[in-house]
Amino acid sequence: MNGVSSYRPGTRVRLRPSRRADIMDLALTGRIAEVAAVEEDFEGQVHVAVVLEGDPGRDLGAASQIGHRFFFAPDELEPLPGTDGAPPAHRVLVAGVGNIFLADDGFGPEAAALLARRALPDGVHVADFGIRGMDLAYRMLDGYDTVVLLDAAPHGQPPGTLSVIEPDLAALPAAGAAEAHAMDPVKVLGLARRLGDGRLPRVLVVGCEPEVRMRGDEVDVVVGLSEPVREAVTRSVPFVESLVADILADAAERR
Repeated sequence: MNGVSSYRPGTRVRLRPSRRADIMDLALTGRIAEVAAVEEDFEGQVHVAVVLEGDPGRDLGAASQIGHRFFFAPDELEPLPGTDGAPPAHRVLVAGVGNIFLADDGFGPEAAALLARRALPDGVHVADFGIRGMDLAYRMLDGYDTVVLLDAAPHGQPPGTLSVIEPDLAALPAAGAAEAHAMDPVKVLGLARRLGDGRLPRVLVVGCEPEVRMRGDEVDVVVGLSEPVREAVTRSVPFVESLVADILADAAERR
């Protein structure tokens, strides 16, 4: 029997279901998956949550969405040997944030959607969180070493300008009430710090200067990006890929 200590987020395993006998078992037997979490129920039974390798909705599974997240007993998983099964040495979450109904505030979700189509290094996950601030706060603490936020961020540059900002996490205000359907990055980081007992992964923000800025209290919604920001979405893909490569290279040097 494989011990629970063999598994942590990112561990790659082969599925060997044996405790049930249904059509889902037949479909999943032999599939490669990645451990998302190890959880214990009220009766003390340990369950390993996994997401399937190659599942285009794997980030929905990591966010606990039904149909993309599966539970197995530890002895139903076969850890892949050697480095094939070892968790990545440095895990990176690239998170698109913003409201697609507020014009250029939709930069983050658009950039994340484009980046998610690319082949990325092991341990680098891309997800569009939109305005799901609470989901992002919990996901940040899911074993990631670095979190890269993709967001519309006015900083006095020409519209469409991309920049990298590393916020001072020590200066975050105390977290207020959690907002399940709002996305204020400062509040999200404050909530994540509170949930993590003061511990946070490194956070970087890839900000795009908006041309159209909306407050959120306008009568009408505006769907669609301005031309400079739409062009920046395309440029953001190699921009973020280069940033992630630097993050991983720096982490490897420090090991």
